[in-house]
Amino acid sequence: MKKLLVLFVVLTTISIFAQSNLKNGLALQGFDPVAYFESNKAIEGKKEITSAYNGAVYQFSSESNKEIFLKNPSHYEPEFGGFCAYGMSEGYEAPVKPEAFTIVKNKLYLNYNLKVKEMWAKEQNSRIEKAIVNWEKIKNE
Repeated sequence: MKKLLVLFVVLTTISIFAQSNLKNGLALQGFDPVAYFESNKAIEGKKEITSAYNGAVYQFSSESNKEIFLKNPSHYEPEFGGFCAYGMSEGYEAPVKPEAFTIVKNKLYLNYNLKVKEMWAKEQNSRIEKAIVNWEKIKNE
């Protein structure tokens, strides 16, 4: 029974990681998720200020940002598991550049690079709708 429980936990953890754009379990390539909303900037977090949430480790630029995150962590999670919003609208998972971001209706969207961000912005609403549908398919695979 213990072996089955351990196997379930391992498979569940692998499933969570498969659904998120993580590098060594680190979300947002170490950038502070709260800073996107509070400062409208991509600010690198510090290795010594972290919190784990939903199978990922987040880094923060300050203890106060960590405290803000802990009050409502799901609010600060990037959309589409942290994959490129444009790529997801096309039906695939693509890496991101943390500085290529947009906040839309209080949600964080990341893009592959600044040029892709510009392309995504031109059709933002329809791309978000397509990406939502595609993400539901991809994350459940």
